Amino acid sequence: MPLTLKLLPPEDYEIFKRIRLEALRLAPAAFASSERDWATLPDEEWQRRLKDNSVVVSFHEEEPVGIMGLMPQQPSKMAHRATIIMVYLRENERGGGRAAAMLDLLLDHARTLGVRQVELAVSAENPAAFRFYLREGFHEIGRIPGGFLHEGREIDEIMMARRLTLDNRLGSL
Repeated sequence: MPLTLKLLPPEDYEIFKRIRLEALRLAPAAFASSERDWATLPDEEWQRRLKDNSVVVSFHEEEPVGIMGLMPQQPSKMAHRATIIMVYLRENERGGGRAAAMLDLLLDHARTLGVRQVELAVSAENPAAFRFYLREGFHEIGRIPGGFLHEGREIDEIMMARRLTLDNRLGSL
């Protein structure tokens, strides 16, 4: 099956909307947001979020099956940093390199933006995702106890970071 990835422009907000809502519906414990938070957003807000953040979507044929976003820091003294957000891949698409391919494309894009460090938060209850990020060169930099609530339960978040260099070599933390 051919791997197709696309960095979405704002006019592709319908694709973004479809895969983001699917992610929130099928993996609610994986995200700080809920489907309810996003379901009623007007089209203009979906477009704005694609303007403010870089979003990569993985496709199986024409169907979106995965998503990964990059949210740049806005303050000038933090503009060299960005956060990986909205990571989701359909369960039947996992294990075939799609997540790594999405991450590679997003990190290459981050470098073009001048990003030197990418950060993320992963649920302590998602050991597979934690191991994936370790394999991809991220390091644990801390934990937030009870980082978010899911169905009344506090879930710790593991904070991770990876240094980037402009010539595509992994820097050290």
